[in-house]
Parts: sequence; C-alpha cells; structure tokens
Amino acid sequence: RPTPTVPATPQTGGTLTFGRAAAVTSFDLNNEITANNAFAIDKVFEPLVSFDTEGALIPWLASGYAVSDDQLVYSFTLRDGLLFSDGTPVTAADAKFSLERHLEVGGPLPLEAPITDISAADDHTLAITLKHAYTPFLSELSGFSNGIFPKDFAGKPEKEFFARPIGTGPWVVQSWDPSGDTTFAANPHYWQAGKPYAASLVYTVVADDTQRIQQLQAGQLSGIEEVAPATISELSANPQVTVSQLGSWAVEQVFFNTRNEHFADRQVRRAVAAALNRDGLTQATTFGAAQTVKTLIPPTIRYSADVKALDNDLAAAKTELAASKYPDGFSATLLIASGDSARAQEAQIIQEALKPLNITVSIEAIELNAFRERFKAFQYDFMLNSGQSDAPDPNGLISFQADPDGFSNSFWTHYTNPKVTALMKAGRVTPDGEERAAIYAEIQQILADDVPYIPLFNTRNVMASTASVHGLTPRINGSVLFQDVWIQR
Repeated sequence: RPTPTVPATPQTGGTLTFGRAAAVTSFDLNNEITANNAFAIDKVFEPLVSFDTEGALIPWLASGYAVSDDQLVYSFTLRDGLLFSDGTPVTAADAKFSLERHLEVGGPLPLEAPITDISAADDHTLAITLKHAYTPFLSELSGFSNGIFPKDFAGKPEKEFFARPIGTGPWVVQSWDPSGDTTFAANPHYWQAGKPYAASLVYTVVADDTQRIQQLQAGQLSGIEEVAPATISELSANPQVTVSQLGSWAVEQVFFNTRNEHFADRQVRRAVAAALNRDGLTQATTFGAAQTVKTLIPPTIRYSADVKALDNDLAAAKTELAASKYPDGFSATLLIASGDSARAQEAQIIQEALKPLNITVSIEAIELNAFRERFKAFQYDFMLNSGQSDAPDPNGLISFQADPDGFSNSFWTHYTNPKVTALMKAGRVTPDGEERAAIYAEIQQILADDVPYIPLFNTRNVMASTASVHGLTPRINGSVLFQDVWIQR
C-alpha cells in the first residue's frame, strides 16, 4: 500500500507509550544514578547547561554563561520567562538552592568541583566561585543530577516533593508505581514553545527485550529502548517500524569484584582478559551495532586512547594464570541481569573462553533491580555490566570507575591504585590540551594492565518506534527527552 504522507508540521496530542527494561524507583535526582531513574528524572528536571547530539556543551536553562579569566568564577544568566511546572517563576535563588542541596547530599554523581560560593546577584544571574580551576566543571553541571528545582522544595517535605516533583522539564509526573509503570503529562509551562507535542508519555515496564519488540510490532507500544542487536536488521526492514541509532557514551565491560579471593589476584584478571577474543565477542553479540574497544573511555568522548591490552592470546592467558595463586584454575559465578538476550550470549562466550584455563564459570541471571542490589553489595564474583558516562568529559567515567573513595568504590570493583588516583586528580585541574591528554592516556594504560574490568565494546544507542511516531531518537547518553516526538494520526 502507498506510504502515508507525513504532515509538514508536527501534530499535537496523543499518548506515547514507551517500553523500558525497569521501573522508575525514585525521582530524587541527587541520589540516583541508574538509567531506569536517570532517564525519568531528566524528563522533569533540567540543568543550566546540556549537550548536543555530538556531546558538545550548550546552554539550556541558562541562556548563556561567562567564565572569568582566572577560571574561578562562572556566571550564568537564566532564560527570560522560565517557569516551573506549577507555573511559578524560576529564579537564580532556586538554582542556588538546588546546587547547594546537591553539594550537601553528595550522592552517586556528586559535584566534585571545588565550589566555595554560589550566589544569586538577582533573579536571573547566578555566580559560582571555585577554589581553584576545575576543567570538567561545565561538563559536570550538564548531568541530570544537577537539575533545578524550587527553593525549599516548594514548601514541601523532601519525601513529599520527590513523590510529585516540580521541575522545568517537558513532562510532569501524573502517576507513578515504583514497581510498575509511570505516566507523565505534558508540562503546560515548558520553556520551549509548543512542546512537548504529545499530551502524555507512559513508561511501560517490559523487562524482556524480545517481548518489547513483539509488543512494538503489535502496536501495543509506541517505542522501545535497548533494541536487541540481533533484531536491528529485521526491524529496519519492517515498514511499520522506524529504527533510530546514535553513538553512545557506554562501554560494555566485564567487572571483577577485587574482594573476591580469585579476582583479587592481578594475574588471574590478566589471564581472563587474554583469554577473551573481544572482536569475536563483539561481532557475535552485536551484529555490527558496536565497535570493539580496549578502554573504558569510548571513542565518542575526548581523550579516549589507544592502549596495549591483553586480548585473544590463549598462550599469554595460560602464562598469566600460571603466575597466579591459582595456576590449576578455579570456579566462579558470572552475574548478569536477565531479560537481555545479547548479554546472555556474551556470558556464554566468556564461559567457553575460560574453559581452556580450567576456570569453570557458572552463569547466574537475575532480575535487573535485584542484579543492581547484588553488585552494589559486592555480592558477586564477576559480572557483565555497562559503564555509561553522564557527561562529555572523561573525568566522569574515570572518577566513577577508578576512585576507591567515590560513591561506587570504582564501579563496585573496589579497585585501588594510588598512581591512578593521583593522575585522576591531576586530570581535573589540568587545562584541556596535550598535557591533559597524556594524563588520561596513562590512566587508561594502567587500567588495561591492572584489568579491574575488561572493556569489550562501545555500543550504539538504538531505539525503535512505530511508523506513526516521528522524532523518537536517542541522545548520546542513552536517553530520549520526548519533547520533539509526535504522533501522526
């Protein structure tokens, strides 16, 4: 049948139903990090600055900003006419309160910048003063955890406020089940005129990736996240489906619990890395939707470096294991989240690759939220997970995955290397350029040698929608803001 004509201008109204892998459990932006919450929080709260599809920083709630010559004072000018979703004006005092609350809370994505003062000169001007220069500051501010909300939580207790949050984002929480679906209504006071186009947005939890695709093809869902790589070609050939892809800040990795008796041994970790064929694993599980990498900083983020890494060398693997405390092998359990067919296949490939080393791998697949609880409690041997940056500067990933004193204890590996810690701190204060590039190159090489985790591949963000849905495209951080998405009716 003929392809329907697409209207020249977006149509308004209708409900977008989006299939997601896990439920939203919290809207407290300063205390959350996982994608199930982060990509709901960013619908409600917005930061002063953001980033475009290439990761370049852009003004957002601030119409502009200026930095003093000594790099110590950052001045932001709020957009004219900004309103919260309850219709009240957004002021610099609100921004001051929001950022100071984040400083007080800390949380999993803390403001690491050495902030000494935040002041509101007037309703539209915010000044942030640093103790010393801090190169990734604007990048840090662009993350979802630095969204702006009303001063004093709009007069409500914190718990009550975050149950029905008020922000500047395109969407307002209408109903929310922490173990099920979340429904958003369009924010009538959104600062981007005429947006969002849809009247409502529903996050529907469909944990299994195959079921998400089936429900999309049946028209039960408007769109889905995390399209299984094996299905991309099939979906792309379906005229009733639109597949959208963009580069990402995510790297699939094997993570080792270095508190585990076996994986505390550096030679054991190096043996595992040498036994894996990263190119083969990437091709077998992603069908060209990802590129092999050997460092946790993906090529989409500045200062990703070429490193020498142990890979696809069984002889080297056996030599490393022979030098370890466990030359005859051992048994270990590989923990993964269920419902992800590609990750299940990765686990099986790793299981087979380690057999020649007499490392017997049991695969344990559990529900996503339970999986997160387990690894955060260090109750795992090794696991498959994805390292995802929330901002375009390498400091975020390095801090999260290599800072033993940080919130995540080096992404729940408990990896500690004083040299890496010192270089990480130097990278924060070194201006962008060759010297900073050299710092991050050295960090990445040390991590490749110590192998607290094995970077496997840089995924692409892949979303799919029905043909009647237009503009559903991923952001480089894996989210979709939905204000530009509309339904043809």
